Order: sequence, then C-alpha cells, then structure tokens
Amino acid sequence: MRPRKLRGLALPLLLLLLLQPPPSPAHSSMRFDPTWESLDARQLPAWFDQAKFGIFIHWGVFSVPSFGSEWFWWYWQKEKIPKYVEFMKDNYPPSFKYEDFGPLFTAKFFNANQWADIFQASGAKYIVLTSKHHEGFTLWGSEYSWNWNAIDEGPKRDIVKELEVAIRNRTDLRFGLYYSLFEWFHPLFLEDESTSFHKRQFPVSKTLPELYELVNNYQPEVLWSDGDGGAPDQYWNSTGFLAWLYNESPVRDTVVTNDRWGAGSICKHGGFYTCSDRYNPGHLLPHKWENCMTIDKLSWGYRREAGISDYLTIGELVKQLVETVSCGGNLLMNIGPTLDGTISVVFEERLRQMGSWLKVNGEAIYETHTWRSQNDTVTPDVWYTFKPKEKLVYAIFLKWPTSGQLFLGQPKAILGATEKQEYRGKIHILNWMKSDCESLNKGETTGPWTAT
Repeated sequence: MRPRKLRGLALPLLLLLLLQPPPSPAHSSMRFDPTWESLDARQLPAWFDQAKFGIFIHWGVFSVPSFGSEWFWWYWQKEKIPKYVEFMKDNYPPSFKYEDFGPLFTAKFFNANQWADIFQASGAKYIVLTSKHHEGFTLWGSEYSWNWNAIDEGPKRDIVKELEVAIRNRTDLRFGLYYSLFEWFHPLFLEDESTSFHKRQFPVSKTLPELYELVNNYQPEVLWSDGDGGAPDQYWNSTGFLAWLYNESPVRDTVVTNDRWGAGSICKHGGFYTCSDRYNPGHLLPHKWENCMTIDKLSWGYRREAGISDYLTIGELVKQLVETVSCGGNLLMNIGPTLDGTISVVFEERLRQMGSWLKVNGEAIYETHTWRSQNDTVTPDVWYTFKPKEKLVYAIFLKWPTSGQLFLGQPKAILGATEKQEYRGKIHILNWMKSDCESLNKGETTGPWTAT
C-alpha cells in the first residue's frame, strides 16, 4: 500500500513528454586560486542541486534561556531590549552572567540516533548543525575555545561527532555544519574592530584554526558560513581558506559552501547564494540559491514562550518547498532543539509530515530542474518542475480551483510531440475535476481526463 496523501497539499499533476536535450555533464579536476574570480568559477557539486531539501538545526547555550531569540545575549547585554532585561530580572539573580548558562546546557536527553531517524523520516537530504553561533560556544571540543565548548562545559560531550556518526551510519543524508566567523563579545574581535579591522588577531588565532579543525575532523559536505561582524573577506582570509577547502581538504570534491564570507560577499561570491534569511524571490535566479527559513516564524532557536500560531503549518511549509524548488532553489528548514537535547513535538510533527508528503510527491521535487515557466499564468499557485533526461514536466498545484476545474496556461500540447503519461497510475492532462483529486488522495486510479 502506498502512503496516503496529505489532503489540501500539492500533488504532482502534469507530466508532459518534451523533446529537449539533457544538460551537459559536470567537469572537475580544476585547481583554484585564492581569488573570487577563480573560486566563483568552481562548479557546485551536483548532489546539492539534486537534494532540494535540508534541515537546519540551531542549538547552543542560547537554548537554555530559550526566550525571544537565539540572539538573547546580544539583545539582553548589548541592546538592552526591555523584555530581555525584564526576563532576566524575573528569573535569575542580579549577579547572573550569560556564561552561567553554560553549565545548564546539559543535552541530558540528546540522542543522536533518534535525531538521525527523525531527519531521515523528514525526506531531507542534508542537515546543517550550528557548530558555533555568535555566542562563541562550540558544540565540539575546540582547542581554540578553552572552557567555552561542549567538552569542557555543559554536555561534556562532542555533539558534532555524535551527530556526524549517527547521520553517516543511519541515514543517506549529507552532513553539514554552520559556523559563525565572528563572536559578539570576544575581546580579540572587539580589539580588531576598534582598529577598523587593520589588526587580524581574531581570525588568525580563533576563526581560521577552528575552520581547519572542523573540516579535518568532521568532514562536513556543507560548510555554512555566517556572521562577518561587518569585516571584509580580506580580514577573514576567506579566499585563502576556500582555496584550501576546494583544492586540498578531505571534502574538496563534494563540499558546498554559501555566500557569507565577509561584508559585501553575500549574494555575490561563494558557492550557493542565500542573499538574506528567509530569502524566497518567487522567480528564477541565474545562480543556485537556498531559502533558509524557520518553522518558528520568530526565532531560529527554541522558544519556551512560542504559541501554536507562531509555527508554520505543514501546508505553508510545502508551499515554501514547492515555490523554492520551482525557482531553482533548495529549502533549508530550521528547527530549534531544547536545552536538554530533545526535538519538541511540534518540530518533529512538521518534519514527519513533510516526509509523508515527499514519499508521495518527491518525484516532482528531487533531482528536478527549472522549467521554461516557474508558475502558471492562468491559474495561481501552480508551480512547475522539470526532468529533462526523462522529458517530464510536473505541475504542482497548491489549492483547489474555485471553478472545480484546473486549467493550465503554460503547457503547450503539440500533436505528435506531447503525450499523456501515467503518474503512478493516474492519467490526466491539463484539467482535473476536484472529485478526481480527492480519489487520488485515497490512492485510487481515476478518470476521465480532458484536454483544454
């Protein structure tokens, strides 16, 4: 028995046979110079575009207060936003410092195998874990973050290693790591900043050694950089590091990187583009991109005060996925675990719901390309994906037409060149009555189909 489809969500509907050549094969074996001109010429490893869907995991000491945002320390100590100041006054003694949250970050119930099984069930093809956020706490035993890492403080465990092993042993997902270049309150960064970044003490003694340590020890196939602190890429020596990553590192053939490698590099240099958080342009871009977004509309980290309406519904998440993939992007969907290492029920439910949808409809998502039209000009909320090798186009619709019939304006049927084709036993082209779609949800073969 095939899994039952989730009602009210998108269904791959239209399959057209098109006589178009497949894309050219990828080329490799290039060496890259430490310049953006050279690095930007590197072809993105094919697996990333084929994957389409990944899971972002924001976890760190900010998960202990679990209030407002993962930027809790900054909002409380630097910006002194009233609600954060009041939260601390109401719940902690006056002498309490942010560093005192470290021992409370216990990860007591963290089970990497359980996490891996949930991520596998979600249908995602890669994960990205925050190895270090702007607070500076590392989820591995960094040699360059003395007494502010997960081995020395809090969990007393190598979180990165445990999750890496579980992902690689139990799933078919790629393992990725997020890393913040800067740290809000690190004295060396603040000193460098005071010199307009003419001094480079922080990247030389902290950032770059940790990046090499992460890549050599854990071999992430996604390296998701963030947090330039207003410093240019020359300060971070980003091009020098990336040249090593692409030429010499143990993941040189498969690693993908983003575009956050210094002030001014975003949406301009690097591997895939992110452009901004929750970036979803709604149209085709000439460069591979990723929509990193959150299930919790207001925060990347876990929030104890979040209400049910603060979380995106599965329908809203599927819409994000479909729109993103149709326009050539990947969706990186974020969850925030609790301080003790559990994935809350609402996050787990959304992940499993997405997995159920992808079990039925993944053929129209994974390993697809953009078509000549991303969405339909006649019926709103119809999005297209394309498999050139198979000569197939998928039309994915997100809501029932008010007329009860679905009319598509973009497909152009040509006698002798376009054929109807079955999609898992369903034969329909261009026009589908609502009752037929309801039957498909039940897993039944339906008809008739009519051309318009």
